[in-house]
Amino acid sequence: MDQSGNQTRKIRQTVAAYLGAEAWRPVRRTAAALARLLSLLLVIVGALGMHPAAAGGPSRLPEFLKTLQPGDIFPGADRFGPIDGEPPAAPAYAGDRLLGYVYLNIDVANATGYSGKPIVIVIGLTLDGKIAGAKLVEHHEPIVLVGVPQAKVENFIHGYVGLNFLETPPGAHSGPPVDIVSGATVSMMVIGDSITRSSIAVARARGLGGTQRPAASTAPLVVRTVDDTKSDVEDWPALLGDGSIRRLHLSIADINRAFEQSGNQEAVAHPETGNADDSFIDLYAALASVPSIGRSLLGDAGWEQLKQRLKPGQQAILIAGQGLYSFKGSGYVRGGIFDRIAILQGENPIRFRDRNHQRIGDLAAAGAPQFPEIGVFAVSEEASLDPVEPWRLQLLVQRAMGARDKAFLTFDLDYTLPEKYIRTTQTVVAAVPPSAERTAAAEEPGDALWQQLRRAKLTKIAVLLVALLVLTGVFFFQDVLVRRPVLYDRFRLGYLTFTLVWLGWYCQAQLSVVNVLAFTTALRTDFRWEYFLLDPLIFILWSATAASILFWNRGAFCGWLCPFGALQELLNRGAKLVGVPQIKVPFGLHQRLWTVKYIIFLVLFALSLHELGMAERAAEIEPFKTAIVLRFMRDWPFVAFALALLAANLFIERFFCRYLCPLGAALAIPARLRMFDWLRRYRECGNPCQRCGNECPVQSIHPEGNINPNECIQCLHCQMLYHHDQKCPVMIQKRLKSERRLATMSAGMRPGAEAARPKETTTR
Repeated sequence: MDQSGNQTRKIRQTVAAYLGAEAWRPVRRTAAALARLLSLLLVIVGALGMHPAAAGGPSRLPEFLKTLQPGDIFPGADRFGPIDGEPPAAPAYAGDRLLGYVYLNIDVANATGYSGKPIVIVIGLTLDGKIAGAKLVEHHEPIVLVGVPQAKVENFIHGYVGLNFLETPPGAHSGPPVDIVSGATVSMMVIGDSITRSSIAVARARGLGGTQRPAASTAPLVVRTVDDTKSDVEDWPALLGDGSIRRLHLSIADINRAFEQSGNQEAVAHPETGNADDSFIDLYAALASVPSIGRSLLGDAGWEQLKQRLKPGQQAILIAGQGLYSFKGSGYVRGGIFDRIAILQGENPIRFRDRNHQRIGDLAAAGAPQFPEIGVFAVSEEASLDPVEPWRLQLLVQRAMGARDKAFLTFDLDYTLPEKYIRTTQTVVAAVPPSAERTAAAEEPGDALWQQLRRAKLTKIAVLLVALLVLTGVFFFQDVLVRRPVLYDRFRLGYLTFTLVWLGWYCQAQLSVVNVLAFTTALRTDFRWEYFLLDPLIFILWSATAASILFWNRGAFCGWLCPFGALQELLNRGAKLVGVPQIKVPFGLHQRLWTVKYIIFLVLFALSLHELGMAERAAEIEPFKTAIVLRFMRDWPFVAFALALLAANLFIERFFCRYLCPLGAALAIPARLRMFDWLRRYRECGNPCQRCGNECPVQSIHPEGNINPNECIQCLHCQMLYHHDQKCPVMIQKRLKSERRLATMSAGMRPGAEAARPKETTTR
């Protein structure tokens, strides 16, 4: 046996000795089972030829043009020319006459739908920039498009034919020019947005419709940089005279006058004392990272130290001051920030912390005054300061108006680097046409698509947030609710009805295992939050579900927020009311059947590693789209499958949730990380009492009384029984004892009992 094998055997023996023989056996069996499961998954993936999706890559336009006739895109066209240019496009001809160009939307604009995969459309543009034709050739939007007739999608795309977005650009807040297909809102918005942006970009890139095509000629580019070759040492008067050092001088009279002009009467009532001509502050600033200025002010040794501190492109400013007012203040001592000074270039402030500051004792320049405060402040790497562009130092002056209140004014010291320190060069560069992505971004009309969708659903978002807040309150204060069985039952019935009718059938906010697969695929390929923000309700539900897993495992969603789960429970309640017999699955068989949903999820996950579209089609084992999103308005095989599952649910409550739901399995895996156990149990639960286990709607309670958190849907029924003094044996015993105690006390208070007591005698 090799060295690694010996080490493995020693580790195994050490663990077995620590746990003991009896405890080691189940650990070993579990590890072996997990190893076999992982091996099976790897075999499946290997057999499918897993490969990561390529990011970027060549255009797929040639692939799709082979499947199309020229007339499908351009009426009257009989052939396509060779693909060329940036973005790539193929000319469309009628004989020898050029009609326009054909391109692929994904080569120009982002067309990624909620699935995380692009919606691919071949589009034709006439020479005047008008859309001549468009055809959907590939998509991965099963949540909304499966079940929506393909003709409706094609009609939506055809609605853009004839539009010219060069002549009538879309407004920032205007709606789509074509009516959205009901049931496919997000996908239709993505399609319309992609057609709009890409048509503008391609028209400009090709010079269509009278637009000027970006030239490939040369153009001079003027570059201004700091001349690092100049390092002459100059004295203080010379530096001050040519503008290398700039000054801001404020007298006491200047400050008092400024506060009077501010109109703050309380500040005016607290003027600065002293001679009006005395200096309030005499402030100087210079760009010390310029070699000549830095060497003159800091000396050779100080300049070398500063150069070692600064990284390439990083700037440093020297500030010196004297007078009654300190430009440093005391804020940097308390919190590390110099709160009285800031650098502004444009309108973006740059502030300094103590780590950016180096105190200087004296200036090296000949003729420099003695300053009590001198500091060199390095601009942090997170900020940026262009040394050859103007900037200003802003000084914050504060005036105390009592024990706590203060008034504030700002004064600016403008700084522009003298031309003698600037090197100007001209370079000739090719004016390359902008890339497709940059062109699309430059022509981006208005807000991002997900922001438009968010605004359109603000009311629904508000209602959903309130519903989530109510449910959170129920979980945190569950004892208040479950102690009242009638209130608990009515509240749960009402909340499930809200989930089914409003959240499911009205808002169509049904989570799916496809969301999980799309998310994991996006992590491996091209993750962008915009993909998942396209449907704000789904995004909020996923965020709430992810957070709730840490507290209540998967039950918050599966037991309360899943529309199909609500439909099952409501139907089963009705079945019980009319006397439909309920099937009690033996726990041993039930325990083996619930593993089926985990197997289904693993198979779907393996398929998604190979091809997301294949996994999406296999995910039709979920009846969610049929029963909730499309409200049974679908082809009969899908409807029959959904009805069969609901029929089984009439006899076995939540049949699909228990044994087949891959989404429940996907949520149960991370739910192992939950931090709290909110469900309370008695010692007698399971031994001998089996009431909770018998009444659990999903049989998540083992015969010995333990609750399986992977299967629990947090319906709180067991917690209602926990407090019920007519159903729970422990509570019944407590109630009977309390009743006997009260009966004894009331018997002692009867009139006859009072007479039978021996009378007290008083001895005088």
